[in-house]
Amino acid sequence: MRTDIFARLDREPEPPKIEPPRMSRHRIALFGGTLAFYLAIVIAVLVSSWLVTLDWKVMLFRPYQQWPEIHAFLDYYIVLGQRGPTATMVACWLGWRSWRQHTLRPLLTLGAALLLLNVTVGAVKIGLGRLGPHYATQIGSAELFAGGDIFPSGHTANAVVTWGILAYLATTPRARRYLSAMSAIVSLGVGLTTVYLGTHWLSDVLLGWAAGLLIMLGLPWAEPLITRAEAWIFAQRENLRGFGRPVPSVPIAAGGPRTVLVPQPDSGKAPAREPVVSAAAGGTGTRPRAHASHPAHVVRSERTPVTPVGSRRPPHADRTPRGGSTTPARPVAGG
Repeated sequence: MRTDIFARLDREPEPPKIEPPRMSRHRIALFGGTLAFYLAIVIAVLVSSWLVTLDWKVMLFRPYQQWPEIHAFLDYYIVLGQRGPTATMVACWLGWRSWRQHTLRPLLTLGAALLLLNVTVGAVKIGLGRLGPHYATQIGSAELFAGGDIFPSGHTANAVVTWGILAYLATTPRARRYLSAMSAIVSLGVGLTTVYLGTHWLSDVLLGWAAGLLIMLGLPWAEPLITRAEAWIFAQRENLRGFGRPVPSVPIAAGGPRTVLVPQPDSGKAPAREPVVSAAAGGTGTRPRAHASHPAHVVRSERTPVTPVGSRRPPHADRTPRGGSTTPARPVAGG
């Protein structure tokens, strides 16, 4: 018997199943408001409105020069928004939860959220092609369609999704509230850090927050697909477990068909086995039925008779053949 910690944990009862969040009216209203805010930022940058002017003012202020003492700390803090390290850390935790709860939903939910993040944010980045503050060419310009890839901020959107998925998968309402506050603070700090370091415009960060929040609010729409994917993966696992296993032999029930040994004509060869259906099984084969009280009775094979046609009884000198004279036979005198 295993006595290590993994064996003890595996014997613990499973935690109660928590219903995934649904697209309630409140959630749909938040999704619609966030989408309107997202589109408003995009339009404001496209038309070079006051938001672009604010971007330039913050950039020319150069926060990293105003407060250089926190530069070293923020260089490490920005890692909380990088996709590789954060996704690895969160995936390890969710993998542990998946093993303990015997479900793949936490990992599949994280995968679905990151996939949506890459598709939506990546498409807008490539489509708008905005240059960052360090590569700006003209003061007051929005720097769009110039081959850049910083609008919206990927660090900010990734921080919202990666840390927000912990709140989304929380098992209690209290844990969900605390994790939601934590993810909001972390993502807010990551976004402001990119502005401090001069790697993103302020509007990039605003759009990154909106992009990440849209994914988290719309994630319940992906729950049916996640459920089907989990069921399919478990079905494939069962198929792999059963592959290559020997098929168990099934005993023949009483009265069922049996395989009996049928003798063959004497030809110097060993007798061969031939399946014959017994009478108790109600067989319909071409061979004669065996007696009901002997279901395993050996059935003679069909072969050419070796005796002449007619009576097999040997002739007797003192007996009159049948069909002859009706005179009774006289006794033979004894000697």
